[in-house]
Amino acid sequence: MTLSPSARPEPEPRSAYPVFRPITTRWMDNDVYGHVNNVVYYSWIDTAVNAYLIERGALDIHAGQTIGLVVETQCNYFAPLAFPQQVEAGMRVARLGGSSVRYEVGLFAAGEPLTAAKGHFVHVYVDRASRRPVPLPPALRAVLEEMQ
Repeated sequence: MTLSPSARPEPEPRSAYPVFRPITTRWMDNDVYGHVNNVVYYSWIDTAVNAYLIERGALDIHAGQTIGLVVETQCNYFAPLAFPQQVEAGMRVARLGGSSVRYEVGLFAAGEPLTAAKGHFVHVYVDRASRRPVPLPPALRAVLEEMQ
């Protein structure tokens, strides 16, 4: 599939994201080419969102009846990041459904105005035991609405 020039992903500014959290790069994040390996970005995206939800009391990963399962991921890369840079993850909710959420995350080198990478993932929230979709709990929905 060939993308038209207008369809190419572009870096985004910090103003596109309402919530930020820091990420510390690690020595092991760099690959043999001297920059952070692409798979690490996915870990950062997942960790940033889930840590934020846990800190806000919206997600209990150990005892909560509702858990989020990832059903889709994607990431675009615009500029390299490398240890020992500090990274900042900007987060937003792009779509809020009855039992699913599309999170979008911009990864910025600390202090830089545009994303070095941006990605998204979709969580479907399910009952821990049955693994069947359930409505978003009110506390989770409230935090997600703040991220829109």
